[in-house]
Amino acid sequence: MRVWLAALLLTVSMPSLAASRVVSLSPALSEMVVELGAADLLVGRLEAGEPLPELASVPSVGRYGQLDMERLVSLQPDLLLLWPGSVGAAQREQLRRLNIPTYTAEPASLDQLADQVEALAMALNRPERGQALAAQLRQRLAQLREQYRRDPPLRAFYQVWDQPLYTLGGGQIISDALAVCGASNVFDDLTLPAPQVSIEAVLQRNPEVIIASTQAQLDAWKAWPQIEAVKHGRLLLLADKGLERPSGQMLEATAKLCEQLASP
Repeated sequence: MRVWLAALLLTVSMPSLAASRVVSLSPALSEMVVELGAADLLVGRLEAGEPLPELASVPSVGRYGQLDMERLVSLQPDLLLLWPGSVGAAQREQLRRLNIPTYTAEPASLDQLADQVEALAMALNRPERGQALAAQLRQRLAQLREQYRRDPPLRAFYQVWDQPLYTLGGGQIISDALAVCGASNVFDDLTLPAPQVSIEAVLQRNPEVIIASTQAQLDAWKAWPQIEAVKHGRLLLLADKGLERPSGQMLEATAKLCEQLASP
């Protein structure tokens, strides 16, 4: 068993292996629970956008940064699924004091995502489904790496927001998705998950492709025609926002990104 997977399992105490009342504090982990065929165990979830049909009837315990602690406690969960960034530090400390078994995960790569699928499946008592899904993900990942290998990699700027301008730092799973597609994050040397950067910094790093989630964000870059991405019309509208939800579906979202990056 991989060291990273073993470390994940250590965050879940033994009673959680027979969990029957699960509250997910991560939309991505909620989605993964569905992928593992364990949606029947969910008694609460953190909201973010339109939920999967399987999650529509699961009670809400709040939204990003706005966890309803009283509501959560009333649901009497025997396992919490936590993505650290979805709950503020003060409320994470409150959760710790509740002494509810907690599964915590924040994969930094697609390989780690496959490991997480297996670890979560064990916590939910769905080991066979977890092994099968993880194997599918690893096989698909290997195919994408082989198909879209590029040397040197394409220099890419991934825009998270425009006012102010935010991007992705190194060690983020989307940066790894870019690498799988034969590209490299031009700001992968920055340590913050989503650092604020300047237009000047983007100009200096001169990306060959710019990726954003709205056409307006992309059109704004046309004011700087000296950037390689602008000069050659490589302004890509993100095809599948599933890329920003680290669950099993992220592999196919990555495949769509690879197709976009490979297009002339």
